[in-house]
Amino acid sequence: MTNQAWLTRSGEETEALGASLLGVAPPANAPCRVVTLSGELGAGKSTFARGVLRSLGVQGTIKSPSYTLIETYELPEVQVLHLDLYRLHDPEELENLGLVDYHRPGHLWLIEWPERGAGRLPQPDLGFVFSIASDGHRIERIEFVAPTK
Repeated sequence: MTNQAWLTRSGEETEALGASLLGVAPPANAPCRVVTLSGELGAGKSTFARGVLRSLGVQGTIKSPSYTLIETYELPEVQVLHLDLYRLHDPEELENLGLVDYHRPGHLWLIEWPERGAGRLPQPDLGFVFSIASDGHRIERIEFVAPTK
């Protein structure tokens, strides 16, 4: 699949885009899906993630994991791990979170600021790059290709 880009002009549009692109639970026993959300502060990463989570069935308040680093959501069809690594000082700090327990079938990872966890995160399947444009937020989809052996 080729890379794509969208422009959203409000938080509601950004949430709706997240819901439409990732808001469907994967098939039962599908491999863990790792999605990175990169870009500048205030460009819509958390808003996009909130749209995904709402569409997957999360009810009530959706807290940003910017202070706790991680929020988990156990839903009937998928378990979601939402990481916000903005406040991470050293990728080695991730070792204490037990992330390996979440890298298994039926899980979806949404990782904000993935570059701060370099070398300690699984290879992403898909990424989105967020930036602030003069007329809204630009969101670009990037497909990652697994290395060949």
